[in-house]
Amino acid sequence: MGILEFVVTIVAMALGAITFWIIPLRNNKQATRIEPEGNYDMHQLSRMADSMQQRIEFLESILDAEVPDWREQNDRTPG
Repeated sequence: MGILEFVVTIVAMALGAITFWIIPLRNNKQATRIEPEGNYDMHQLSRMADSMQQRIEFLESILDAEVPDWREQNDRTPG
């Protein structure tokens, strides 16, 4: 692999990662803070769940790229 191809690959990966971080941050400008009392309304809980789902999907996409068979390796079906 040539140096130009390597640099292009690194830049593309960095831009992809930045995109995945900017979109959720832009959507969650009014992010709900976790309160010790735990008094939330359904709208706040829904936003928190959406935020967690986006983060999980992002982490899974990283794992899919880095370790393609991680799902099979961590399958916890009772046997």
